[in-house]
Amino acid sequence: MDEALPAATVRTQVTVPLRFPDGYVTDARVFSFDGLVDGREHLAFGLGDWAATLDGQATGGPPPLVRPHSECLTGDVFGSQRCDCGPQLREAVERIAEADGFLLYLRQEGRGIGLYAKLDAYALQDAGLDTYEANLALGRGADERDYRVAAQMLAALGVSRVALLSNNPDKADQLDRFGVTVAERVPTGVHLSPANAGYLAAKVRRGDHALDLPFVP
Repeated sequence: MDEALPAATVRTQVTVPLRFPDGYVTDARVFSFDGLVDGREHLAFGLGDWAATLDGQATGGPPPLVRPHSECLTGDVFGSQRCDCGPQLREAVERIAEADGFLLYLRQEGRGIGLYAKLDAYALQDAGLDTYEANLALGRGADERDYRVAAQMLAALGVSRVALLSNNPDKADQLDRFGVTVAERVPTGVHLSPANAGYLAAKVRRGDHALDLPFVP
């Protein structure tokens, strides 16, 4: 059964030109919201011809490609290779711009535990724990992310069906529970490096992420 959520509304929308370090450029329509259940400042980026895709939903057209992307300051901004967040963000923007849809930028650093706690978890990972074990050792959940706000944002934008760009089954399960139909799951690429191999392996082993890794240590 769907879990009812209070309605959110679009607060402001503005066009922002995006440029990535590798030179890729595109424009995004950036939306802010009122009424999100956690009170945080999450954003939606409309990419490609997102408006036409929304119009087409009324006549049975394909759903927009949507990626809920959790904020990662170290990876998204500073290029840390301890995770695959930065490359996933870059990939998602281009793929959504080509396919038409939305990137939801969710302020859920460190799988929901926050930036400082994430760095505490990094220290525990350096001592031998994996990324999930480190969160638990801090007395936090292995993954505390809550996608109610993603469902609210999509509803405010007029989106009820999505093609979900994600390897994480929990995102699909939560969106479905909160009233968003996941018509298709679209995998992201595998952004493997020597620095993040253990991290990615833990996502496969502990989080059931659909990643085709050449090994799982």
